[in-house]
Amino acid sequence: MADWEIWLTIVALAVATAATRASFWLVGHHIHLPKRVHEVLRYAPACALAAIVAPDLVLAADGHAHLALSNLKLVSGVVAIAFYAIRRNMLETIIFGMAFFTALRLLHIF
Repeated sequence: MADWEIWLTIVALAVATAATRASFWLVGHHIHLPKRVHEVLRYAPACALAAIVAPDLVLAADGHAHLALSNLKLVSGVVAIAFYAIRRNMLETIIFGMAFFTALRLLHIF
């Protein structure tokens, strides 16, 4: 691939990204979304985060599901979810989950 093709690709992707993001600013006030769509969009960040985090908790390095107590990420994730169900504080959950995961790794419990 020639240098000009690489730069053309970078510029095209930058324009496409800017156009899709700016479209909401340019025409967003002309488009009215139904109330139901607004309610559903509230859950989009949580769904995106779950889609990113869940595979990391479940999959082993070889790409296969690893559902055992020896999977420290999965155990820590389940404990963090239980902690969040009790405390309802996201920052505390992140800190607790990472501390729990680190403790499991350092103590070699499983």
